[in-house]
Amino acid sequence: MAPTAAERRRAWRVHAYTGTGAILAFVAAWGVVHGSDRLALAALFVATIVDATDGILARRARVKEVLPAIDGGRIDDIVDYMTFVLVPLLLLEAAGGLYFAAVFPVVSVVLLSSLYGFVAPDAKTDDHFFTGFPSYWNIVVLYLLLFKIPPAVNAIVLLALSALVFVRIGYVYPSRTETLQRTTIALGAIWTVLIAAIIWMWPSPPRAVAIASLVFPVYYLVLSLVLHVRRPAVAAR
Repeated sequence: MAPTAAERRRAWRVHAYTGTGAILAFVAAWGVVHGSDRLALAALFVATIVDATDGILARRARVKEVLPAIDGGRIDDIVDYMTFVLVPLLLLEAAGGLYFAAVFPVVSVVLLSSLYGFVAPDAKTDDHFFTGFPSYWNIVVLYLLLFKIPPAVNAIVLLALSALVFVRIGYVYPSRTETLQRTTIALGAIWTVLIAAIIWMWPSPPRAVAIASLVFPVYYLVLSLVLHVRRPAVAAR
């Protein structure tokens, strides 16, 4: 049965929602250029929320069936590369988070490794994991700036995580990985509130709030590693 006009409009709205990430990338870049780190972080934060929710909307609207000529996944990847990779690196550099001599070599490594991460055939697995470090540079940069990490250490962190893009560890896909999904979503929601508060109070949020916000990233990493170890045994059954 051919999709109805209402179904097509709904699917188009979902694609438009995903596409707002490109506008948010521009807003964030505008904030970097004009010296407003808080605006840049806020725009990247909203883009992260869009990215976390557009897939659910797309599946409910059956966009692949209703608008088969439009590749929503490609739209998502283009937007994510801007908001998760390119603009966060601009922000880090503008904020003095890298020594001048390290900017181009380190940023080049991050950009190229993340490019591979986005186009790798196994970037997303059938059992809903990201393979290799999933280029969460927006979150990494936020924490490097939040805790005022020295530029030399920032460079080491960026290079180490870039290398992990190529290490085929499975990382949890928060909205789709089934194991402990409710816990993941609940902790993710709390983390979202904490990050919103941190950005609102930028550049000097209470340290207790900053430290509390680390609970979810630590949980995410531990869960990913535990499930990665268990996945071969599960798959063998």
